[in-house]
Amino acid sequence: MPEHDAICFWRDDVDSLAFRPDGHEGWCVIHRRAFRAILGFEPAPNDCLNYFEKTRTAFHQAARAKIRRAEITPASNFHLNSRDMLRGSVHSPR
Repeated sequence: MPEHDAICFWRDDVDSLAFRPDGHEGWCVIHRRAFRAILGFEPAPNDCLNYFEKTRTAFHQAARAKIRRAEITPASNFHLNSRDMLRGSVHSPR
């Protein structure tokens, strides 16, 4: 696993992108299927990583919103699904 200050990375073991939300000690994981729902095609890991980089602020907003909504503790890992991402202003590029 990369250092804690890594921006994001792909986890082949769970077919997901992982990042550490601003001000949170745990990791946020987003499965490739969530990206498929947002992007409208079957993305490769690099497609997911590139989309995250282009819309990083929106992903952090979605993560903060879920942390508040679900009362996730500071060190807990959690996941975002496509609904969480849409609520957090991550919009489809279609």
